[in-house]
Amino acid sequence: QAQLVESGGGLVQPGGSLRLSCAAPGNIFRNSVMGWYRQAPGKQRELVAAIATGGSPSYADSVKGRFTISRDYAMNTVHLQMNSLKPEDTAVYYCNAAATWGAAYWGQGTQVTVSS
Repeated sequence: QAQLVESGGGLVQPGGSLRLSCAAPGNIFRNSVMGWYRQAPGKQRELVAAIATGGSPSYADSVKGRFTISRDYAMNTVHLQMNSLKPEDTAVYYCNAAATWGAAYWGQGTQVTVSS
């Protein structure tokens, strides 16, 4: 079972910033659309941002202009820079790799809490 290892969650005040990182095995990283999902209590898991192997990013409307997803090919890592955080961004954030061979891999989740 492939392992995606996430880091960077925590507690931040409204308006603050956090950076999430997700390291993947090289063969998976190079052949997958990498994405970040989040799930708040009582809500369905939703796609926040994704980035294709060629580097084209896409974002949920709720985070456009505040979040930036990027790929580090040297480290086989995908980052999610989150700025201007709001209380409604509070959720468990999950890294996802959607591989070209049809498999999907998930990280263990990292908690992001935005509160004063």
